[in-house]
Amino acid sequence: MKTKLICALTGVGLLLFTGCTNLAEKVLDEASVSGLTDKQAADGNIAPVYARLPDIFQHTTYFALQEISTDEAILPYRGGTDWGDNGIYLALHQHTSTSTDPNIRNTWLLLLQGISRSITAINTLPTINDPASKVYIAEARGMRAYYNMVMLDLFGIAFLKDDPQATSDILRGEAAANYIKAEMLAVEPDLLTTVGPGRLSKGALWGLLARLHLNYAVYRDRYADTFTHKPEDMDKVVEYCDKLINSGQYQLSKDYFPIFNSDNHSNPELIFAVDQRAELNGHNRLAYFSLSGDQFPIPAYVGANGTDGPAITPDFYQSWVSAYAGKDPTVDPRFYKQNLSIYSNPGDSCVAESAFNINRGILRGQQYGLIRVNGAFVKCPDGKYKVGKLFNTTRNKPTLPVNFTEKIDFTVAGSDYSTGYRVEKYEFSKKSVSGRNLGDADIVIVRLADIYLMRAEAKLRKSNDAAAALADVNTVRASRTVTTPPPALTSMNLDLLFRERGFEFYWEMLRRTDMIRFGKYEGTWTEKTNTDKQKRIFPIPQTAIDGASNLPGYLVQNPGY
Repeated sequence: MKTKLICALTGVGLLLFTGCTNLAEKVLDEASVSGLTDKQAADGNIAPVYARLPDIFQHTTYFALQEISTDEAILPYRGGTDWGDNGIYLALHQHTSTSTDPNIRNTWLLLLQGISRSITAINTLPTINDPASKVYIAEARGMRAYYNMVMLDLFGIAFLKDDPQATSDILRGEAAANYIKAEMLAVEPDLLTTVGPGRLSKGALWGLLARLHLNYAVYRDRYADTFTHKPEDMDKVVEYCDKLINSGQYQLSKDYFPIFNSDNHSNPELIFAVDQRAELNGHNRLAYFSLSGDQFPIPAYVGANGTDGPAITPDFYQSWVSAYAGKDPTVDPRFYKQNLSIYSNPGDSCVAESAFNINRGILRGQQYGLIRVNGAFVKCPDGKYKVGKLFNTTRNKPTLPVNFTEKIDFTVAGSDYSTGYRVEKYEFSKKSVSGRNLGDADIVIVRLADIYLMRAEAKLRKSNDAAAALADVNTVRASRTVTTPPPALTSMNLDLLFRERGFEFYWEMLRRTDMIRFGKYEGTWTEKTNTDKQKRIFPIPQTAIDGASNLPGYLVQNPGY
């Protein structure tokens, strides 16, 4: 196969806006495809359509934009220098990002590459005589709609383009949402129901359509003081959620954290996800991003540790505290799962490799784990691994305990390596040679719990049907039967539902979209006071504006940037 370097500024089509990349891609030419079967050719054209998903969902791209910009996550300069990155994470949290932010640019580039690859597949697959081509065309077209939906949510625009050589039409607002909806509806009949969460199935499409209709009011009038959720949109949310729930194809997981385990591809709650099985797809660092540099989750890899990245804000933590006033938030099994029994039994300080698993959820206080001395883990006389109190040894502070505190901010004291409660939601991969990347847990895009909570919200917004909404919320709560489920709620309103979505979906890249829809994004929280409504969407990268400069008025920067 030939290799080519893709450079964006080679024409006036969609790739005009991607900037030059260093991505060496394998492309099929006439010579290379001559030995392929039709099935191989079809498979080879649909695979690139999904291949950018793991990169879009990296910790520094979509995750950063959707979480660090909100009241859930904050990332200061650790120790005064680490994660400085010229202040981009501080700006993201404070809603002062600029059009030169590299993470915003990279997210833009990756989404456009996803759109471009979808267009290539849509135009190539009809020439391949394989039975799968019809389904693949529907998937490619549906994925083009999905990438545009994310683009609309983040940047306020969508690209309408069918001919690879043509110039895209740029759509904004309701026109963009209508285009995305029409594309999804057009492919629905040809999608399958049996392809699993890593591909666009009928169920995945229904979930995305429900999400689109739930946010239609935002997309229709982005800077409105109050969003008007039309009854017909809310009816559509309920319709698609009903289809998913009544299909019987998906089930709420009886245990919360296995939804995010390395083997979660077969978890019945997943409807649509980034397929990360067999470490084929990429650069998943969601598990390592928040952990301490002195937390080593895998005995087999002495170099696999955390990076002291983002923590949850005290504001988000206090939402748990206030919800369970008088009780520790651990009464909710979504908050925390203890795997290291040394917390409760100091005698259990020697652990077999096969039995070692770090704690999950929101991590507070003194941390325990594998003890590393001179580049090796300490072992007990019986050959098991020694587990004990952790110190900031990798930070050259061997007497400073890894003791996560609630306080975290952008001050010197609030930016130290142990400030902020950390999040370990996705399981740290036990297969990757570094343990940090190439994670093999599928990254959730849509799961059944979200379907129940979207339906609850639609019923509240349309007719204030608090009883039906409460029933949906409590169905999700009661489903986690492996542990004691969280106590049932006794009332429901939009504020309680917003809080519940935070408890259920924290760290899942839904928070920014939720905050905007619920009117919370201009609020005040730790280190954030900006109330500018124009920050509900991000700036179009300056490189994209510059790249389109030969077409005056074609690509206009978003207001406020």
